[in-house]
Amino acid sequence: MYDPSSDWQLPGPNGMPVAGSYGRPSSGSSASGGFEYDEGTLHELVREWNDLANEFEDDLQRAALLQRADGPGAEYASGGHAERVRASGDALHETLVARAQYCRSMAQRFGAALGKYATAEETSAAEVERTGGSL
Repeated sequence: MYDPSSDWQLPGPNGMPVAGSYGRPSSGSSASGGFEYDEGTLHELVREWNDLANEFEDDLQRAALLQRADGPGAEYASGGHAERVRASGDALHETLVARAQYCRSMAQRFGAALGKYATAEETSAAEVERTGGSL
């Protein structure tokens, strides 16, 4: 339901979130800056990074086709063109692997942040219980 008083934004192109729409600037005094995310956002970021890595890995099949390309004829030019296409396939394969690894790394980082989030929640709950309060 649309609420004009909320701080809600439409997604950007292709349904992707607008840059800067995740999290909020960190309230800490860290000179390096950063962002704070709630648990739901962290789960979503892990999912999105893994989905993107999966897409890159799916594209590896297309790169493999390029890596095996043969020229359409037996003449020199056909062989030369096929050689260039195979080199392009090799470069594409290398790039896709690197992109997938980067995405997995980002997913792991957000997963680690989820672990820290859970630890902080457990610590806070234990502190509340220790003082005789309840959640």
